Amino acid sequence: MERRISCSSSSALFFVFLLLSWPACSVSSGADTLSPDRPLLDDGVTALVSSGGRFRLGFFGPNGSTNRYVGIWYNNIPDQTVVWVANRRHPLTTLSGNLSLTTNGTLTITGEDNTTAIWSSGSPASGLRNPVARILDDGNFVVQEAGSNGNDSNSFAWQSFDFPTDTLLPGMALGQKQLRTGAILNINLTAWMSSTDPAPGQYVFGLDVRGDPQLFIWSDTRPYWRGGPWNGRWFSGVPEVRDGADGVISFNFNKDHLSYRPVSQSSTIVRWTMNSSGQLQLLVWAEQSWIVSWYIPKDRCDQIFLCGPNSYCRSNISPPCTCLPAFHPRNQRNWNMLDGSDGCTRTTPLDCLNNTDGFFTQSDTKLPDTSRSTVVANLSLEGCRALCLSNCSCRAYAELDIRTASGCLIWTEDLTDMTVYQRGLGQDLYVRLAAADLASASASESSHHHSGRNILLTVVLPLAILLFLACVAYSIWRWKKRFSQIHYEAEDKDMELPLFDLNTIKDATDDFSPDNKLGEGGFGPVYKGKLGEEQEIAVKRLSKTSTQGVDEFKNEITLIAKLQHRNLVKLLGCCIQGEERLLIYEYMSNGSLDNFLFGEAQTVFLDWRARYNIILGVARGLLYLHHDSRLRIVHRDLKASNILLDKDMNPKISDFGMARIFGGDESESITKRVVGTYGYMSPEYVMDGIFSIKSDVFSFGVLVLEIISGKRNRNVGQSMEQSNLLGNMWIMSKEGKCLDLVDTKFGHLLSENEVLRCVKVGLLCVQKQPEDRPTMSSVLAMLVSVDNISLLPEPKQPDQADRHHDKDCKLGDSGMSSLQLVPYPDTATNIL
Repeated sequence: MERRISCSSSSALFFVFLLLSWPACSVSSGADTLSPDRPLLDDGVTALVSSGGRFRLGFFGPNGSTNRYVGIWYNNIPDQTVVWVANRRHPLTTLSGNLSLTTNGTLTITGEDNTTAIWSSGSPASGLRNPVARILDDGNFVVQEAGSNGNDSNSFAWQSFDFPTDTLLPGMALGQKQLRTGAILNINLTAWMSSTDPAPGQYVFGLDVRGDPQLFIWSDTRPYWRGGPWNGRWFSGVPEVRDGADGVISFNFNKDHLSYRPVSQSSTIVRWTMNSSGQLQLLVWAEQSWIVSWYIPKDRCDQIFLCGPNSYCRSNISPPCTCLPAFHPRNQRNWNMLDGSDGCTRTTPLDCLNNTDGFFTQSDTKLPDTSRSTVVANLSLEGCRALCLSNCSCRAYAELDIRTASGCLIWTEDLTDMTVYQRGLGQDLYVRLAAADLASASASESSHHHSGRNILLTVVLPLAILLFLACVAYSIWRWKKRFSQIHYEAEDKDMELPLFDLNTIKDATDDFSPDNKLGEGGFGPVYKGKLGEEQEIAVKRLSKTSTQGVDEFKNEITLIAKLQHRNLVKLLGCCIQGEERLLIYEYMSNGSLDNFLFGEAQTVFLDWRARYNIILGVARGLLYLHHDSRLRIVHRDLKASNILLDKDMNPKISDFGMARIFGGDESESITKRVVGTYGYMSPEYVMDGIFSIKSDVFSFGVLVLEIISGKRNRNVGQSMEQSNLLGNMWIMSKEGKCLDLVDTKFGHLLSENEVLRCVKVGLLCVQKQPEDRPTMSSVLAMLVSVDNISLLPEPKQPDQADRHHDKDCKLGDSGMSSLQLVPYPDTATNIL
């Protein structure tokens, strides 16, 4: 309904009073224009609406805050999504504000006294005779001469697009702009302080135009993330977001600013947002919600300068830093301690005077920091090579524009902040080397100075002989030692797993006394022990009747000995003596999570804060297994009884007997021997024996919903309707009633927003198709970074997984005659 405040003209005196005190009329609700005689008043309802109905400008209070701001938000999106705020530093505290336009074209916001401006746009560079302010259909709020073309940027005396807050809309520019006065304006995105406070926060996203311009996020004034230079199709450090990729956005980039637009202007609503937790997100409006299409930072290699000069970062290996070929660590001691910040130094000095240097190609690279690089346009790649060789200070070069294969970047200083990607996402970097180092480096065909035969004779053949001799020596060593001791090899030196004497373990456990027995799982019994006066241990003893066996025993010590993370249980050593097979772990004083969730004799209840921290801890542990450890590991038996809690209730993932290592290029594997626990196994694993990191994601989703509800996904003896937690939670979530399934032991001490967010993330993890489930990096980002639940994707209905379990376990006729399902019962005593 349109509401108007009409003029009163009952007397000339009153008319004069109105002229002297305030403009005679306020703006009509739904209009798109503000003029000097029609201000916008804060009555909680009135707002300007763009002519096409896409954007709305008015006073608002963010997320329930009582403070009042002038902002712009989408008009037809149900949840208010604010994209611009005027007075973000100076809020009003009552419904008394007004936004007005002076006769010279200055926008001002005043409070209750109508005299003191708390925000002003500043006077336009050129005077306006008849100014108006208009909200346009692209979300831009502009001041221009009345009667001007509303969409002609040349007619704008002032525009909100030049002063963004945390959001970059299509058509906005990021970078530098020269104003009509000659001044240079830096246009950046600055995050809100919090979801309820739009004041400038600590994170800023922008374009650094020094050298070859590149994207940055700064934390306060310190570089936090670097996106690299533009190569014609994408920014070097953002290979996933390409010009025109997936039909979403198209970029326009020149030497000092970046802008973008949707590929399909009429159908796609897209925005970039710098959020208060330091994450930059690309969001697309689809299926009545904001979908996070892309975000950064996403892994540890996004941490700027994690690896020092002349080294690069790879997120799928540990440690993540690697020296460039023909370089070695500058500080070997720190390097051995997994600190690569000192970087690497050249093994052999360059020999520019004799012109013997050459190049090797470092492929798939996020190009080094270009703030001090030199840009050379209109030069072929071969010309770039010759130019670099002619300059004794040149360290490396790369192609400037991959579309036109022309121009180059030249580096004359150390190469910093590099990442090497998988799957051919990066660019080629041509690194200058001394001739003596070229034979041992991985050079491209164009930069090889030795034939393939010479490389074979001088490098490959000696390595092959050494490898053969090492295999022979290792076989002899294994034959002699048998099971008396177990050794492991790290990537750079031998590492021996501590071996415990059987008598020592017997003394520690009082000869495996029943009084020290903590529980029993598929591996065998678990005992509490004590080494010396202080160190408490937990001892897993492989039983002769164990459902697991020697292979699982070897698998666990092979894997977990090489893993170190605060959310993984720590293996202290093992004992192989006679018939005994023992694993010695750090002792977890609070036992397993399932005792707290499902134990019949609970004496201590987990409040919401403890449960939320457990969810985050398990997510971090899985992220390490899937992405950040030196081995890529699928656990395959994640469940509540395999989550142990230390004295501070910190969660640690345990029991790696079923875990499997994946190679760098592997995404999934197939087995004929399906192992796992009822209620936690993913549908594709149960039915077809297919497992991947998405199988663990499914199990994690089940675990999250169990933690929230305090109920098992499947309780033996209950009917299907009663026992399927996933289906019930999905139905209640769709009906907006999922809080009805929350564990009643929480009482009122919970964060409703966090609970609902965890429910939604859990349901996203248990979707039927593996490709629909998020990765653990996305899961963790959603858990800690997404304040508005509506921004999360809508989960699809989970599969009725328990029916598959019943069919395969009881009937054995799943359609795969060779598939063997080996379930491991989930009991409260299975603590390791």
